Amino acid sequence: MKNNGVILFDIDGVIRSVENSYRLSLKKTVFEFCGWEPSYQDIDNAKNEGIWNNDWDLSLELINRYIKKKNLTIKVPSRRNIVKCFEGFYFGGNPNGDSEDWKGFINNEELLVKEEFFNLLNANGIIWGFVSGAESVSAKYVLEKRLKLKFPPLIAMGDAPDKPNPDGFIYLAKKLSKNKLGSSNLPIAYIGDTIADVQTVLNARKKIPSQKFISIGVAPPHLHLKGRKKERDLYESKLEEVGADLILHSVNDLININFELL
Repeated sequence: MKNNGVILFDIDGVIRSVENSYRLSLKKTVFEFCGWEPSYQDIDNAKNEGIWNNDWDLSLELINRYIKKKNLTIKVPSRRNIVKCFEGFYFGGNPNGDSEDWKGFINNEELLVKEEFFNLLNANGIIWGFVSGAESVSAKYVLEKRLKLKFPPLIAMGDAPDKPNPDGFIYLAKKLSKNKLGSSNLPIAYIGDTIADVQTVLNARKKIPSQKFISIGVAPPHLHLKGRKKERDLYESKLEEVGADLILHSVNDLININFELL
């Protein structure tokens, strides 16, 4: 079968909804250390700065900002304590243990695609993989255990520098296309829900300008709730302003795209 292109996916906000897992863990972690719980809008605003792809770092940053804003005398927590607290909320058990024993917010995650989605991509000659800032154990849990994907190509936290550094994205793109990146290679798309995801593609273009890289944006699930269209429109416009080539209502809309045109 003819290969029509490579599509790499972010996971959080694209493959699974994380407002009641990762984002809720972030909210509760910040509250634990400074007594203030950021809203989802606060988190969106921070992520729109394009540099807070890691939720541990964003938790610490929001705590720092609140302490300075309120001129508080409380001690800023160490990153190690942030991670420990966050993991307690998110996994609710040993991250490296049996997932059946996890009691945390990870159990709240709703899948945004089904296994059949990837079968359709295969049928359309699309090569696919995942580039995510999520921890490897969490990413593999959703891909392998919940979606039943066998050995999904994956770059997760710790496998490469954090986005918007494009190294992980470029590495997996090169591996999956099985060809030297450049004008003669297949087009390579990345679909994500944050400005950092768009900037990852833009940074990849700077490194390999002859390769056709495509940035596809999608607003996170909580902005698709009833009554939040104005917020979603604003969020999507920001993704476009930064440089997204295409905005989708849902990742599932990919099946309606003429893949050969990618």
